[in-house]
Amino acid sequence: MKKTLIPLLVAGTALIATGCDQKATTDASAPVINKADAIAIVNGKYIAKATFDSLEKEIAERSQGQAFPKEKLLEELIQRELLVQDAIQKQLDKTPEVADRLEEAKKSILTQAEVQNFIKANPVTDAEIKAEYDSKVGAGSNNTEYKARHILVKTEAEAKKLIAELDKGADFAKLANKNSLDGKEAQNGGDLGWFVAGQMVEPFSKAVIALEKGKYTKEPVQTQFGWHVILREDSRAQTPPPLEAVKEQLMPMLQRKKVQDMLENLRKQAKVEILMKDEPAKPAEAPKPAAEAAKPVTEEVVVEEEIKDKDGKTVAKETIVEEVTEEKAPVAEEKKPEAAKPAVEKKK
Repeated sequence: MKKTLIPLLVAGTALIATGCDQKATTDASAPVINKADAIAIVNGKYIAKATFDSLEKEIAERSQGQAFPKEKLLEELIQRELLVQDAIQKQLDKTPEVADRLEEAKKSILTQAEVQNFIKANPVTDAEIKAEYDSKVGAGSNNTEYKARHILVKTEAEAKKLIAELDKGADFAKLANKNSLDGKEAQNGGDLGWFVAGQMVEPFSKAVIALEKGKYTKEPVQTQFGWHVILREDSRAQTPPPLEAVKEQLMPMLQRKKVQDMLENLRKQAKVEILMKDEPAKPAEAPKPAAEAAKPVTEEVVVEEEIKDKDGKTVAKETIVEEVTEEKAPVAEEKKPEAAKPAVEKKK
């Protein structure tokens, strides 16, 4: 397989921090690099070994462990340093647009540094991990598994008609095979197998929990996928995985909670004045030029993070909100989205 080097200028935000280590910058507060700690000199400016190591790590992560020749990585850094020096000579760093972007990059780096510093100063303790385990996974959590079938249809009227047929003694599996829109389950009598409540969307899981063993819903259950008729076949207590098996999954959850608490405290102590006013909705804008559309876009994404045992079963879940920055590339051709397949399980 041919190895293609990721250009440094688009290699990712992690490299912005390494660029700040170079003597090519005119910022007097930048750390001084000694010759012994450098890997190359470009027009009298040092490229630090630490910068090279950061690039090598970054490329390895992005290429899933694929290694690149060190001389090519070094050449990338040399080319980048040449571009930086030329840009500074032309005083591009003084232009309003570039200065704003540099300031935003600085804020982003300081934000990450503050979070990492807080986590280092406030490590998650074994006692905190044990308490989280007990509440989310262990004896203190709801470790019931359910086995159910369902029939998914488009309308409430269709679902009520199926319930009426079940009341007359119709076979649930046969009705599912004949009527369910859920492709996979329509081939096996609507069987969903064993699952924990957190794996299903809330209206569905609540209905399953409320049912008695062997009973079906007397009223249709609505979710974003359509209308369901649900049969609860069985339930059982789930044996939780040992603490050590999920410890590494619990650690980042607890770290995020600590950081969130810290942010809430900072917010309470701060004097904040909101100047933005509610504005009426603006009409749809015309498509942006390709160059503008290619700028990075940051948005909040809600993610369901699951804790799984060694067999891959979900034993607990955590809802988090992440900020995702994505390079929006110009779209050459608009494609129509495929019709979404109906499903019951939450998608991560």
